[in-house]
Amino acid sequence: MNHIPSLTDILATHEKIKPYIIHTPVLSSEKINELAGCEVFFKCENLQKIGAFKARGGMNAVLSLSPEEQQKGITTHSSGNHAQAIALAAKAVHTKAYIVMPRNAPEIKKSGVKYLNGEIIECEPTLEARETTVQQVIDRTGATFIHPFNNYDVIAGQATAAVELINEVNTLQVIMAPVGGGGLLSGTALATHYLLPDAEVIAGEPEGAADAILSFKSGKIEKAPYIKTIADGLLTNLGDKTFEIIRAYVKDIITVSEEEIVAAMKLVWEQLKIVIEPSSAVPFAALLKQKERFAGKQVGIILTGGNVDLGSLPF
Repeated sequence: MNHIPSLTDILATHEKIKPYIIHTPVLSSEKINELAGCEVFFKCENLQKIGAFKARGGMNAVLSLSPEEQQKGITTHSSGNHAQAIALAAKAVHTKAYIVMPRNAPEIKKSGVKYLNGEIIECEPTLEARETTVQQVIDRTGATFIHPFNNYDVIAGQATAAVELINEVNTLQVIMAPVGGGGLLSGTALATHYLLPDAEVIAGEPEGAADAILSFKSGKIEKAPYIKTIADGLLTNLGDKTFEIIRAYVKDIITVSEEEIVAAMKLVWEQLKIVIEPSSAVPFAALLKQKERFAGKQVGIILTGGNVDLGSLPF
């Protein structure tokens, strides 16, 4: 797809990927509603295949390739969830996945890729190393590169999580998602704009990777002043495709501290009895930080993933 996905594109994508993904549940908790001062509906993408929403975008991007392209294999660079998504999608179409991962990627995410028969090529933990290594893979194998977020097929796939959430709770006044590279946020913003135009889309972002808020304010893609956060899924910069959609359809971005992320994560584990990773907790932390803003409203939050290293929990 070489254009911003339309509603028709997103709904067609949803039909295309349905056989390959899980229609995840929407959960709520009276205790959380009481603490938050509003009604919160959590879309549980931590229960998605591979334990993250990325299964949606990866699957759509791979299914959208021609049979000839699929046959040559797929490559990407990712520290985790997108890596597993591409490995899953490649397996579904019986082709090879070449996944470039930084050496310091979480072990749970590496083992997930291996389990899905993805071939891991390790690199230094810099964007430059990732891109150089992917180019070497393309030169060697002829594989097609699928960007983790700056790709309209990926964005259309990620938009389907919000489609399901809105179909289930069509009275939402706010929909929240975290922002890293912006694939989920831009997809969520498009789906909300098309299906629930009066609802606001608000993102959560860690203070320790706060590039999106700067970009949002300045009108051009900025880098974060420093990178240090437990939310390892949100360490990426926005892309030009995601940024254009976010600028048009996202109302605001709220940044949260590490302590706020951990507290929100703990609350979800305790009250919803589900496992979520730190990145997932970021929009909920943003809601709790600015409770008065959401008072009495119906708020949907996309819980992005549950791939957490149980040996190093922050609580």
